[in-house]
Amino acid sequence: MSTAALLIPALILDAALGEPKWLWSRLPHPAVLMGRLVQALDDGLNEGDGKRGRGVVAVAVLVLTGLVLGWTLSWLGSLVSVLIAAILIAQRSLIDHVSAVATGLRQGLPEGRAAVAMIVSRDTDSMTGPQVARSAIESGAENFSDGVIAPVFWFLVAGLPGLLIYKLINTADSMIGYRTEAYEEFGWAAARFDDVLNIIPARLSALLLAVVTRRTGDWGEISTDARKHRSPNAGWPEAAMARALGVALAGPRSYDGEMRDFAWVNDSGSKSADAHAITRCCQILWKSWGLTLVLVVALGLLF
Repeated sequence: MSTAALLIPALILDAALGEPKWLWSRLPHPAVLMGRLVQALDDGLNEGDGKRGRGVVAVAVLVLTGLVLGWTLSWLGSLVSVLIAAILIAQRSLIDHVSAVATGLRQGLPEGRAAVAMIVSRDTDSMTGPQVARSAIESGAENFSDGVIAPVFWFLVAGLPGLLIYKLINTADSMIGYRTEAYEEFGWAAARFDDVLNIIPARLSALLLAVVTRRTGDWGEISTDARKHRSPNAGWPEAAMARALGVALAGPRSYDGEMRDFAWVNDSGSKSADAHAITRCCQILWKSWGLTLVLVVALGLLF
């Protein structure tokens, strides 16, 4: 079967079941196992001189692991490929976590802060309601690219090996791809490779969001806003979502007690996002998922 044909049931399974607690409370999730591998490489290699070179070795180990494991699992049949793809695509989980912030905000600001703290790494204790809402929307847009479109893209391109390599590198980036004293050098290769792997998916995500919200006419503005973002990729889906909702995203925020003056994306948009805006964001993400499914079905029929 083609990778597109395998993706159709995988996308539907993920959307229907998400992350069943009864299963992952008993077994380690593959993402957890990937995190353990990255941590083991961090513990074993991130020391002494030549940390950048050691980081390159760590990335090479992750790529080789994804390649060999993906190739081996592919030989177990189509059902295994479908199940693994469904597990590693995160549309339902993304919607559940983002919509939980809207539910929390409707209950009260402390509940909203607690919910958004589950999905962002910035400081949340002193966030205002609009800051909570904007953070959830940003997370939804960015993770639609990282957690849905990028896995779909790399599975289409290279099957299970492509999907596993992407998820391993993306996990490494989330753990060691920081410009801190500990990871400035060791995490360099993981961060740069993750940037490369997300170049096309990030822009595809923005295009999907623009199409379903009929904002393709704003592509020039979306492109300009995306380049203001500190990330070469995250700005694209965030800029498209910002235009779709008419809100400003990104902007100043606090990490570890330190305010950072990041540029606004769609600066002319409203900075007073609320729970309703989060709900609209989730609706747009579902529509974009639906368009993705249609396109995958079309590819399956063509090939």
